[in-house]
Amino acid sequence: GWRWKRHGTYTRDCAPRVIPRFRCGDCGATFSSQTFSTTYYLKRPDFQERLFHRLVACSCYRQIARELRCSHSTLMRQSAKLARHCLLVMAEAMEKLALAAVSEPLVIDGFEGFAYSQYHPLHLHLVVGSRSHFTYGFTVSRLRRKGAMTDAQRARRERIEAEYGRPDPKAIELDMAAALRMAVPRPQSLLVHSDEHPAYPRSFRRLPWLDITHHTTHSTAPRNTRNKMHPCNRMDVLIRHSGSNHKRETIAFSKRHQCVIERAAIQVVWCNFAKSLSENHDPDTPAMKLGLANT
Repeated sequence: GWRWKRHGTYTRDCAPRVIPRFRCGDCGATFSSQTFSTTYYLKRPDFQERLFHRLVACSCYRQIARELRCSHSTLMRQSAKLARHCLLVMAEAMEKLALAAVSEPLVIDGFEGFAYSQYHPLHLHLVVGSRSHFTYGFTVSRLRRKGAMTDAQRARRERIEAEYGRPDPKAIELDMAAALRMAVPRPQSLLVHSDEHPAYPRSFRRLPWLDITHHTTHSTAPRNTRNKMHPCNRMDVLIRHSGSNHKRETIAFSKRHQCVIERAAIQVVWCNFAKSLSENHDPDTPAMKLGLANT
């Protein structure tokens, strides 16, 4: 029902050189085909494909900037734009999947990392298909620093919480429920595999329209392909292996929670639509397994 008409063209220096323009029939505003492109208003649109592949190959921004001979802040802005488009790609895919019931059991887990400093830990909640290995959705929870601390570290944590507030103690329960709500928006029966985290059963009670059968796996079980948690374990390994911001003892850690979400969105789209399920045995991507892509 949206009305528009052609409104001439304009030229630019990089390909495609001729860009068509249009006028909206409702509000009268003009726009071009570039308005909806990932390269909109970019002086260096040639960076994006190379940046995407570098970000999932464990490069950090300054390393990529030295290779492409540009400022690292330029790449950070382009990475944020790529991430927003990746979130749109996932939203479009989930709209298609929501038309039918989920056809496989789901595996849920929390990937633990931090942003800014180790006084700001977080959980990246993942919902992954047990057969397709398709990541249906993710959410992020801020956590309180735990574990053994010195008196000075406890005092610093208290100062940080006094200034910025204490993270919600129910964050894992609420955000895992939100992740499942994105993955399964329609009423249905569902088999869910998880570890023995006590917050997950409470998350399920927040989703009364889902008839969930819950199976748990102990954390000491061998982490091989026969483990029911293997799809999430595989995704955890890929996030830590392919993302420089989640390497252990790294200086490339994310400085904001927003950056964690952006890098996670790029990682999820790459794993769902670009990376084959197995490097040696199964060339299909998770999206191909679900019929969302042909190649």
